[in-house]
Amino acid sequence: MTPVPSAPHSSAQVPVRVLLADDEHLIRGALAALLALEEDLLVVAQAATGPEALAMARAHAPDVAVLDLQMPGADGVRVSTSLRAELPGCQVLIVTSHGRPGHLKRALAAGVRGFVPKTVSAQRLAEIIRTVHAGNRYVDPELAADAISAGDSPLTVREAEVLEFAADGAPVAEIAERAALAEGTVRNYLSSAVSKLGAENRHTAVRLARERGWV
Repeated sequence: MTPVPSAPHSSAQVPVRVLLADDEHLIRGALAALLALEEDLLVVAQAATGPEALAMARAHAPDVAVLDLQMPGADGVRVSTSLRAELPGCQVLIVTSHGRPGHLKRALAAGVRGFVPKTVSAQRLAEIIRTVHAGNRYVDPELAADAISAGDSPLTVREAEVLEFAADGAPVAEIAERAALAEGTVRNYLSSAVSKLGAENRHTAVRLARERGWV
């Protein structure tokens, strides 16, 4: 997870085609306007939800998808997993205001090439877009250090995802809908997570996992 120096500014005539996905319209619009100032970057599509991001990616075949981690319908990691299968030439960069170690590890397992906080400047983001487009990986150094100090999680990617969906006390039916899983499968994942963490119930499991940086 060592950060890779940014790729040099390209002078090629063909710009890097970028998809922006964020459910906060003001942030997404401002970012699109700032990236438009970069002569080698072209924002070809925008989206506000996970399913919309997938639809826009299929329609416009971007080189780099810049995805918010948390979006309605499907989060950035789940969108990345789908893009990796359908559009392997599209590199994914996730931006987030919730940079927990568990999120980072889940993103890297899904093939995400970049992971940065939303506090990054537009100019720096443009450099990182070029980096991941060149086939390199970039992880924010502070987030990488937090992930290393958190240690290895005993939870699988799916267990961590389902446990996080349960964090706000959502019923199994709602968690199943959000995770696109059967209710029985959700119960199995929750039971396994509770057992692995030695917790009394799923609420305690969520607290323990968050304290240790695993979700």
